[in-house]
Amino acid sequence: MPRLADMNDRWGLVTGASSGIGAEFARQLAARGMHLILVARRTEMMQGLAAELDRLHGTKTEILSVDLTAADAVQLIADKVAAAGIEVDLLVNCAGFGMVGEILETDFDRVRQMLRLNIEALAALTYQFLPGMIRRNLGAVVNVASIAAFQPVAYMGAYAASKAFVLHFTEALHAELSDTGVVAMAVCPGVTKTDFFDVAGATGWLQKHSSQTPEEVVRQALKALDRGRQYVVTGWRNYLLTCLVRIATRWRVVNESKRFFRPRRSNKSKG
Repeated sequence: MPRLADMNDRWGLVTGASSGIGAEFARQLAARGMHLILVARRTEMMQGLAAELDRLHGTKTEILSVDLTAADAVQLIADKVAAAGIEVDLLVNCAGFGMVGEILETDFDRVRQMLRLNIEALAALTYQFLPGMIRRNLGAVVNVASIAAFQPVAYMGAYAASKAFVLHFTEALHAELSDTGVVAMAVCPGVTKTDFFDVAGATGWLQKHSSQTPEEVVRQALKALDRGRQYVVTGWRNYLLTCLVRIATRWRVVNESKRFFRPRRSNKSKG
C-alpha cells in the first residue's frame, strides 16, 4: 500500500543534496510539489539547486550547510527544522562516500569518518524524524544503500559493511512499520554516473563499466516507494547480480570481488 502518495505541499529532507543522487532526489521530489530541506556541506551548489527548483516548480527550499560527521550535526538539523515549524514527512538519507584501498595504505581516520556518515548519521536522522511520522501516521524514510550491501567486497570492506547495515536496518524498520502509515525503503543502486569513484580513490573506474544515471536511479526508487516496497535494486543487471551472489559460495563471492577493486600498485611500491 502506498504511503505518502501525495507529496504536494509536504516537506522532505534530503542529505547529500549538493550533487549526484541526492540532488536528483531533490529535483524529482520538487517536480511532485514537495518542499525541501537540503543538507550537505557545499552551500553554493545547494543554492544553485534551490534556485533551479524555485524556477521550475515554485517549491520552497531550506538550505542547511552541515557536516554530518560532526557530533552535533543531527541535533543542529533538528533544532533548525523545529524552529522553522516544519514537519518532515519524507527523509532521504543519501549522504555517504566510499573508499578503495589496501589496509597498509588506508588512513583509519578517514574510515572512521566514512562510518560516521554512512551509518551513524543515517541512523541518527532516522531516529530523529521517524517518530513524528509514526505519530502522524504518515511518512517515509528512504535510505540509500548499494548493491555492495549484498556481499563483502575486498578492498572496500568497511564501505560494503556500512551499506549492509543500511540495508538490514531499513528492512527491519519496514517490518516494524507494517501496521502504520509509514514506510521505510532501502535503495540499492549499482554503478552510477556520479563522482563516487573519484572520491573513493578509484579514478577512471566509472568510465570502464556500464552505469546508470542518477535520474534513472531516482525514478526507479520513487516508483518503488509509491508501491510501498521494502527495498529496490535499480537496474535489472544489478538485480541479477544480487541474486547471483546469494547462490554462489561466500568464499567465491568475496574472492571474485578482488578482481574489480584491487588497487594498482605504484612503481614506488613495486620497488
